[in-house]
Amino acid sequence: MKQLFLSVFLAVLASLATLPGAARAQDAAWIQIEAHPDLRTARERARIFALTLDQVHAFRMDTGWYAIAVGPLSRGAALAEARRLRLSGLVPGDSYVVDGDSYARQFWPIDSNAGTTAADQAERVTGTAPAPSLAEPARETPAEARARERALTGAERRDLQRALQWFGFYDAGIDGAFGRGTRAAMSDWQAARGYEPTGVLTTRQRARLMDEYRTIQDRLGMRLVTDETAGIRLLVPTALVAFDRYEPPFAHYEAETQDGVRLLLISQAGGRATLHGLYDVMQTLEIVPLDGTRRRDADSFLLTGRDDEIVSYTHARLEDGFVKGFTLIWPPEMDATMSKITRAMQASLASVGDTALDESAAPPLPESQRRDLLSGLEIRKPAMSRSGFYVDDRGTVLTAAEVVADCTRITIEGDYEARVALTDAALGLAVLRPTAALAPIGYAAFRETAPRLRSEIAVAGYSFGGALGAPTLSYGELAELSGLQGEAELNRLSLRAEEGDTGGPVFAPDGRVLGMLVAAGPDGKRLPEDVRFAAEAGALVARLREAGVDIRAGGDATRVAAEDLTGLARDITVLVSCWK
Repeated sequence: MKQLFLSVFLAVLASLATLPGAARAQDAAWIQIEAHPDLRTARERARIFALTLDQVHAFRMDTGWYAIAVGPLSRGAALAEARRLRLSGLVPGDSYVVDGDSYARQFWPIDSNAGTTAADQAERVTGTAPAPSLAEPARETPAEARARERALTGAERRDLQRALQWFGFYDAGIDGAFGRGTRAAMSDWQAARGYEPTGVLTTRQRARLMDEYRTIQDRLGMRLVTDETAGIRLLVPTALVAFDRYEPPFAHYEAETQDGVRLLLISQAGGRATLHGLYDVMQTLEIVPLDGTRRRDADSFLLTGRDDEIVSYTHARLEDGFVKGFTLIWPPEMDATMSKITRAMQASLASVGDTALDESAAPPLPESQRRDLLSGLEIRKPAMSRSGFYVDDRGTVLTAAEVVADCTRITIEGDYEARVALTDAALGLAVLRPTAALAPIGYAAFRETAPRLRSEIAVAGYSFGGALGAPTLSYGELAELSGLQGEAELNRLSLRAEEGDTGGPVFAPDGRVLGMLVAAGPDGKRLPEDVRFAAEAGALVARLREAGVDIRAGGDATRVAAEDLTGLARDITVLVSCWK
């Protein structure tokens, strides 16, 4: 009796396992793309993937993490689709197929299915998606494929090149000519998709390539946009950005989604001087982070930038008396898609008509905003700025040590990059050498003999971090030939100076440098406002010679006129900035 009961029980289980719904649930699989420990990041990433992929879902996992997955599919379809998506670069290379048992509640997309489990989703599908077929439905001979290829229009041939370019297989011009480069790209695409790499696409293969390409283009809203006011035509991801306003030389296209993608069209009348000036100006903007490519030739430039928050790509070129270009800005997590978009945008960029944005038509900004904004864009500010001065004819600069600490980049006068050659914490000095050759108008002559006490001195410096555009002179007296604790390498000054003056040259009445202004007080002690210190010339000269600097020194000289001292200060004093 027990044996009969067991046989019936096993038979019932077997029959249940063969039911269509049970078969689908057991066979359902998912392609897990990513997993994140926090819900917000996972939701944002799911939205990004949904721009280019079908059937994107996101679930809270039993582990507490949040998974993004494509499905449900049959296991065979999931394995084939995962391979295709990885080869095409649409998903990370470490994506893999799972059964979804660890997927608990769905949190994306937020619709009628929200709150369901992966098993619920698998039961809802009436049939799983078929695996992409890598075989031809009907064999097309190479001769037939070539004959049908010859019947393509010029536009169709160029579209094929654009599709191959989008997926990273083609990097030459879009000309519709199927030469060696196009054939190699076709062959590479065929190999990546599991076809025989013949270099000639069959009708079926062309259809698949264009279907993949158009699906992505439609989701991104890639449209050829003509901005008549700016005189520019180019491909624009209209699902991500939309026109907002003109602030010459830019047309602003702001984000349409929470991803924060932004676009600027660049349009300005002018020649090479205008192009090269724009190249310099763009690098001062927050939208072009410091870490990236800087490339300029006679008639075009390319700027890329990256930090923890944004990535940007700027391309501009000179055509018939006009500078035309664009800047695209996006969050780092969208790199895979946006790098393809920038490539397509640059290839499509064209100047339209005989026009550019009129800078005289720009709405005036309040005076309080003009310093920090350029055409509505925030100008990058250094983390710290101090003064310095040239000490030889090669552009070597002596400055305060505090301004070069933990800098990503150091600049002289905002334009010239420099590197640290030497620092001395005891004297509070740093020696900088420009990365490119400089020929300063003038450089310091040091006075190595001790001056008279109570003699007049002057400090040259950028008192307010360069806001005034030129160094100023602050006058005082030489109060003592040593520091407060008898330090022989310091001179005490009776002088009112600003923080920005630190690192600037201290002049004797004869125009020679008798020291460098150092930080306001020793060991953080609060001192009277008119007490400052200078590293004295003898100590400075010794350290400069150790650094291989050929310094200039001299004996006694006659007093120089006030206007001559002002000119000398302007020639040798520089603004030193630290960028992070």
